Amino acid sequence: MATYLDRILEQHRAMAASDADLIEDLLEWARSQPQPRGYRAALEHASTSELAVIAEVKRRSPSRGDLAVALDPAQVATAYARGGAACLSVLTDEQWFGGSPADLKAARKAVDLPVLRKDFTVDARDVARARIMGADAILLIVAALDDNELTDFQAIAGELGMDLLVEVHDESELERAIAIGADLIGVNQRDLVTFEVDTDRAVRVGTSMPEDVLRVAESGIQGPDDARRLADAGFHAVLVGESLVTAGDPAQSVADLRVSRR
Repeated sequence: MATYLDRILEQHRAMAASDADLIEDLLEWARSQPQPRGYRAALEHASTSELAVIAEVKRRSPSRGDLAVALDPAQVATAYARGGAACLSVLTDEQWFGGSPADLKAARKAVDLPVLRKDFTVDARDVARARIMGADAILLIVAALDDNELTDFQAIAGELGMDLLVEVHDESELERAIAIGADLIGVNQRDLVTFEVDTDRAVRVGTSMPEDVLRVAESGIQGPDDARRLADAGFHAVLVGESLVTAGDPAQSVADLRVSRR
């Protein structure tokens, strides 16, 4: 039986296979864009004394269904910034998450925060298009890519001035991320096969991270108690979507996650 991840990747790879655009043309266009806002630098600065928050613009998810389908990305981004978010994450996958490049553009235009394109990067053209739409960083999911793809996409992102959030789920994936020199690594507590959340995963995998890696915990983070546990475990930032887009006061919800780092 095909898993969520299998079906999502199959669709994205099919789209890439039918894509007629040339990577050379997209790279030329991407190189002409303004300099990206420093994503990793913003997180490093924000996490000096408190847990940095990457606040996500997310309309729906395969596991939870509709979350905030009618949200205004500019208004949401503005609320996140008011609450002290260090960076944004914006879903651009349409079929599975209800997002779009337009969501990213609107969110980024509304605030001065760096923005991550949250999507399933499977092709070099995905990297170039991320820069064209205004992304300052991209997500690379180790479980979805082979080592050559990780290395190639990292090189293209670096050439375009973008940062990488390299996502792992276990120690073996962490080893692969470290092997390409990733210095911003996220531990996704949601199993991309079952989409179930294991709230111990980040703490467990985080113990194997090198000291020079900026650590991000993703998924299953509901409030200050979760944030405190992750900060105490050595994480620099949390990436939070569902609990923020469904909150009555997203600005306050972001502020509540910014616990001190001891």
